[in-house]
Amino acid sequence: MAYNKAKEERKWRLWKEAEEKELRSLGVSEDTIEQLHTHDWAIFNSDRRYYEKLQDAGTYLEEVAEDTAQPETKTVEDFLDSIENQELYQLLIKVDRLTLQTVLLQLQGFPVPEIAKILGMNEDAVYKRIQRLKKKIKKLLG
Repeated sequence: MAYNKAKEERKWRLWKEAEEKELRSLGVSEDTIEQLHTHDWAIFNSDRRYYEKLQDAGTYLEEVAEDTAQPETKTVEDFLDSIENQELYQLLIKVDRLTLQTVLLQLQGFPVPEIAKILGMNEDAVYKRIQRLKKKIKKLLG
């Protein structure tokens, strides 16, 4: 689901108004309330930027993972055969087999620690392979 900044900001403002009302009833100074407001607003904006970037970073592979259940895709060859986008296919056939196996296992729902164990790699190596491939795909698909 897409991040809705306006909706999240409305929720934040309602929460903040209720919190400030409670703080005033407890006798907290206006300076302290303003400092808390400024601090919480900075955190809200930091979270907003994170979720917007997360949304922007969605890749073709993530969409494939969400949109299609591919129980018949058991091998790298089956995975490559299932790619309909010709440019993406040309990019993927140039990628090393280990990276493609990593992606295939991820699309099948395996968590990174399990993928690392299956392929005899450490988790950082799995993350790096996936990240590098995402960058290539993002560059290709614009």
